[in-house]
Amino acid sequence: MLLVLSEEQRGHLGCLPPLGAAAVGELGRLAVELLRRGAAPRACETAARKLNTGVDTIQHGVEGLMYLLTESSKLMISERDFQDSIRVLGFSEELNKLLLQLYLDNRKEIRSILSELAPKLPSYHSLEWRLDVQLASRSLRQQIKPAVTMKLHLNQNEDQTAQVLQTDPSTLVHLIQQLEQALGEMKTNHCRRIARNMK
Repeated sequence: MLLVLSEEQRGHLGCLPPLGAAAVGELGRLAVELLRRGAAPRACETAARKLNTGVDTIQHGVEGLMYLLTESSKLMISERDFQDSIRVLGFSEELNKLLLQLYLDNRKEIRSILSELAPKLPSYHSLEWRLDVQLASRSLRQQIKPAVTMKLHLNQNEDQTAQVLQTDPSTLVHLIQQLEQALGEMKTNHCRRIARNMK
């Protein structure tokens, strides 16, 4: 799978060749450090002074490298596909090898950083349900009004929460059909490929 870079990303990465291999190595280290610790404007200013170049050039280079490394790590791009993805940028062979080595050295760490940043969604714990049927009321002697009441227990960040839901049986049947359809779609080759790349 090749990584497709937008014109903006190509523009950001376009500032790398004039800086030289040593500077690109420094920007790569800075990009990984910024992924670990978050935005640090002073780090870009310090690197700009150290490399005798403008702060904007450093910021664009770091942003381009961060995008290249995070997207490649997220998609688990192979070594060959990474080389093919950056070959279209027209960099020298030395710079391509340096970017490849930067990717190979940091992809596991970047994936772990990205997994920590992912939102923690609630997970299913248990479900209690009850079927209530109203057979009559004061005004209507013969009526059948069913209702399904469910109490959904969820785990989120080691805390348990409960949600109470009430619906009529026809809506519940429709919901079940939609969920079964979604589960069926998860078995298609397209969804399996996407799920494999998300791991």
